[in-house]
Amino acid sequence: MIRVLIIDGDRPTCEVLAGCALRLGYDVSMGCTLTECIEKAASNPPDVVLIDAQLPDGSPLDILAAIHALPSSPTTIIMATGGSPESAERAIRNGAWDYIRKPASMKEMTACLTRVAQYRREHRCNDRTAEIKRNGIVGNSATMRVAMDMVKQAADSDVNVLITGETGTGKELFALSIHLNSRRSQDNFVVVDCTALPETLVESILFGHSKGAFTGADRAQDGLIRQAHRGTLFLDEMGELPLPLQKTFLRVLQEHRFRPVGGQKEVESDFRLISATNKNLEQMVAEGKFRGDLLYRLGAMTIRLPPLRQHPEDIKEMAVFYVEKVCRRFGVSPKKFSEEFLKYLTRYDWPGNVRELFHVLEHACAAGLHEETLFPVHLPQELRVTIARSLFEDDRHVPGNGGNGAGPAMREQVLSLKRFRQTAYSDLEEMYLRNLLTSSAGSIKEACALSRLSRTRLYGLLKKYNIRH
Repeated sequence: MIRVLIIDGDRPTCEVLAGCALRLGYDVSMGCTLTECIEKAASNPPDVVLIDAQLPDGSPLDILAAIHALPSSPTTIIMATGGSPESAERAIRNGAWDYIRKPASMKEMTACLTRVAQYRREHRCNDRTAEIKRNGIVGNSATMRVAMDMVKQAADSDVNVLITGETGTGKELFALSIHLNSRRSQDNFVVVDCTALPETLVESILFGHSKGAFTGADRAQDGLIRQAHRGTLFLDEMGELPLPLQKTFLRVLQEHRFRPVGGQKEVESDFRLISATNKNLEQMVAEGKFRGDLLYRLGAMTIRLPPLRQHPEDIKEMAVFYVEKVCRRFGVSPKKFSEEFLKYLTRYDWPGNVRELFHVLEHACAAGLHEETLFPVHLPQELRVTIARSLFEDDRHVPGNGGNGAGPAMREQVLSLKRFRQTAYSDLEEMYLRNLLTSSAGSIKEACALSRLSRTRLYGLLKKYNIRH
């Protein structure tokens, strides 16, 4: 039997909704506050939560993660008398099944509850989340479960997928997970880093060339698109694809046919496209920097990856996973974490996201290589300085600590601190790359082996910092 939890600050409304659910044969419980919602959901985990957007003790948007973390993984519907576009967006992005207006007629509520019950039954029958190959994707917060559910949906279909998110959120890892869980998993997963495509060779790299097509073309060669035949083509940083090439690629995407450079005949490639970007492609379209018709073709399904600061509850699990991985590589025993070490990790806002977290953990493992437990002292000094400063900045907002509130000067200092973090991260990344080239004596092959970066990714980073090799 479907279990429904109804939470509404207006008791008569709550009872009307409960009567509607009871007539449909559902098991119903009720409450009027967020506190009651949490207590009742914990004692008898519901299948469906129907909750008012404005409750006397807070907003349900603040506890969506806790609701979705219940063993029953409830389907949540939020009802709003007024509401706002921002609240609706936040609710949907945090996993709400729907965000509806109040008041609704009995007919509308009956139809809504009937649909959600049908969805629950069909979703339970077809649920393959446990079978999903995560391929190193770590985290079980509500936001991560939403993202993994999108991965499952994408893997079950063959539609074009656009993955968006800040730098370092793991877009390539999610793309690979889609590929590995799809019917194309036995064929190639071909990565194209659009930031590393040289302008003079971009068409040859993508479409291939025939023998003698240009100086040095001593033999015919398949391009990356052809290499993805029957597999998956992953275009990383799609926003960097040159505008003149976008029109050509649009036709390839529509027809799955193209002509190699210097070729006489078109060739076919049955590829599935996944693209990724950290840019706002809609804004680029408005500015004339990206083709709108191409964007519509790319995003039949869009997966938005949250920045790490929006799901800090996953940091501990990520740290355990990656530190174990680093310890195996270093040939040392797995390490424990002090309580302070984990607190430091969760206090930082990670502008470089998961990638930055992993770099920091690798540094900590190297610093505490022969020690059993990791402490804050093993973290990079700049990160410790940033967190230590934030502790005192927080104190200025506490009455009795001599602070004057968050005035304009304080806000400017916080903004400057964020810019300082980003600058420090970029400086460290550039220093690492320069040291990497020195250690490898300028050999790109050796540099890739040492850094475990792909050749295209390494070229992209060198181009980003204008480092000659």
